[in-house]
Amino acid sequence: MEPKTVASTSVIMSHMMLPPDANPAGIVHGGVVMKHIDDAAGVVAVRHSGGPAVTASIDRLDFHNPAFIGNLLTVKASINLTGETSMEIGTRVETEDPVTGTVKHTASAYLTFVALDENNRPRQVPGIIPAAAEEKRRNCEAIARRKDRLAKRTIKKSCQ
Repeated sequence: MEPKTVASTSVIMSHMMLPPDANPAGIVHGGVVMKHIDDAAGVVAVRHSGGPAVTASIDRLDFHNPAFIGNLLTVKASINLTGETSMEIGTRVETEDPVTGTVKHTASAYLTFVALDENNRPRQVPGIIPAAAEEKRRNCEAIARRKDRLAKRTIKKSCQ
């Protein structure tokens, strides 16, 4: 299985935020933002694995600024790390006021996806080739997060 470049599977998806996406104050629901994050990360996972993949976890989801009705919500997603069957995908959400052109960092999240075979069992995924300095930094940070996740899993099992 040949490794893939980070750039070859990355995605940028944009959506106009409309009244059904928001509360009565015109602020977009966090769940709407989360859905767009999951959708973009899912595209990256399918592109990278070459088949079905499902969300296994969301490590962190941090909201930085609200999105409003009329904003263009853009999710940038790329793969940070692969395991045997799993992939960590990082996302960055930005909102743009299309009238003023003002762009704000709205949210960031790390998601883990697992690739599935025809029997819905985990299957092997290709490795990644982080080429740019930013991709290498993200890969290094993802390795540290994975070690932390695995350590927490071990602690949790020992406490049961």
